[in-house]
Amino acid sequence: MRSKLFVPGTRPELFGKALASGADALSFDLEDAVARERKAEGRETVAEWLKQARPAGAPLIIVRVNAIDSDHFGGDLAALVPAGLAVVNVPKLESADEVREVVERLERLEREHGRTDPVTILANIETPRGLRLAADIATAHPRVMALQIGFGDLFEPFGIDRAQEGALTAVRFAVRMAAAEAGIPAYDGAFVGVEDQDGYRRECETARRFGFAGKSCIHPRQIAIANEVFGPSAQEIERARRVLAAAEEKLGAGVGAFTLDGDMVDEPFIARARAILTAAGETSR
Repeated sequence: MRSKLFVPGTRPELFGKALASGADALSFDLEDAVARERKAEGRETVAEWLKQARPAGAPLIIVRVNAIDSDHFGGDLAALVPAGLAVVNVPKLESADEVREVVERLERLEREHGRTDPVTILANIETPRGLRLAADIATAHPRVMALQIGFGDLFEPFGIDRAQEGALTAVRFAVRMAAAEAGIPAYDGAFVGVEDQDGYRRECETARRFGFAGKSCIHPRQIAIANEVFGPSAQEIERARRVLAAAEEKLGAGVGAFTLDGDMVDEPFIARARAILTAAGETSR
């Protein structure tokens, strides 16, 4: 999921365009993008759209619901789970107990509606407590499929400058380590400068160096940049092929670690090479 495009839940005229946008995933938003008086309208609009057939190879569909402590959370799940929701993006999670509460609600709705495919959880880290307990949130339940940063909600209430590199670095490192502890991906937060393509690219490149798997897009023009930056380069693909070819030879001879072009290669590097080729659409051993 290199790119994830936000789509307001009350803008059905944008749904078809988003589907054809080239994003790896679409995140229909029922939280910040929907006014309080239109919450019910938004959830019903998205639920009806989820019931419709989509073409093969369509983007992954995610819905960002309202926070667990809001008046709208229960209604969001009740409308979306029977409609076929695959991934729920839960904002402002702050503890493992909250994750387990979400799971319990999902399980109850799945039983009621005869669903056998479990809804997975994309957990937003966007409060001070959530950041401090990010590893607990990530490891709370196998349904947590990834963590995602919400920079705006995390920084704005406390007067932290969104452009402050030190703050960005601290948050990215903490969230990436929490996700790594759980063995799940982490996704970088949105960049609000729609006209600042260079700035968006810089944030993508920085996030990728931290090991993030992708980044949110708030406008279609950001999609191509995210797809390019988070996709494997030709150089990385070629290097991965060479690593796996050497590994097949060395491991077959009983060697657990070896050098290639002067660099040590062991199992973590071999696993990374396999992941690169998988992302590039190649099969690997």
